[in-house]
Amino acid sequence: MKKILVLILAAMMSLPLAAQDLKLPSLSPTSTITQEFSTSKTEIVYSRPSMRGRTVFGDLVPYNVVWRTGANAATKITFGEDVEIGGTTVKAGSYSFYSIPGASEWEIILNKNTGNWGAMGYDTKDDVVRMKVKPTTLPTTVETFTINIGNITFSSCTIDLAWERTHVSVPVKANNQERLKTNIEKAINNPTIPYQQAATYYFETNQNLDKALEYATKAADNNPKAYWLFMLKARVAAKLGKNDVARDAATKTMEVAKGTPGEAEYNKYAQDLIKTLK
Repeated sequence: MKKILVLILAAMMSLPLAAQDLKLPSLSPTSTITQEFSTSKTEIVYSRPSMRGRTVFGDLVPYNVVWRTGANAATKITFGEDVEIGGTTVKAGSYSFYSIPGASEWEIILNKNTGNWGAMGYDTKDDVVRMKVKPTTLPTTVETFTINIGNITFSSCTIDLAWERTHVSVPVKANNQERLKTNIEKAINNPTIPYQQAATYYFETNQNLDKALEYATKAADNNPKAYWLFMLKARVAAKLGKNDVARDAATKTMEVAKGTPGEAEYNKYAQDLIKTLK
């Protein structure tokens, strides 16, 4: 009898261990997005539920009720630098990403409390951002809830939510232009001068184009075999309306690129640019 009891107890004690070893697929698997943005990184951690034959918005996810923007723990977003959302400055750090879905309008919420399970414990007093956005209808169905960081420029991006046939886009802005200008001008005075990076930034943001041309010229002069730098110079000059300079730089691009792996690609770039010059 004692042996039987010992066996029963041993079997009961082994059940928790067996449960710990059991690994099954999650209904709402966790996903982490890490995206370089501006001069830092933005990270989003969330769980991804699927439709599985259900009607999502207005049913599984009710309208006009605070939603965790995913499943399980509240979705968390971390900004590596200060950003602006909905006209509000959001300091670098981590926030819960809540939303209130609606048929014709959503409310997006960033909340300081990142320790909540779902919307339990949510309190408006901890809100940092509340902004309204209009949802759009997708042409195809998205089975699994998806968050993406897209439309990335030097100083802006969007956080895009997609599920079922609904798409919501949240604009994010990094107020970095003055800071980057200061950083560039400081860097130009260093022994290792980042002329290419400085010229590219000014060119892409349509700022200080005269400086951009100066820096692109110096970059090309310092690296006479770098055909891509002559192409950069050509593009900047064309944007400034200095067509003769642009044409000469584009022609130089093709000369320097000859016999390199980038010959065909940069010949096309240069020829296409020359066609636009008057």
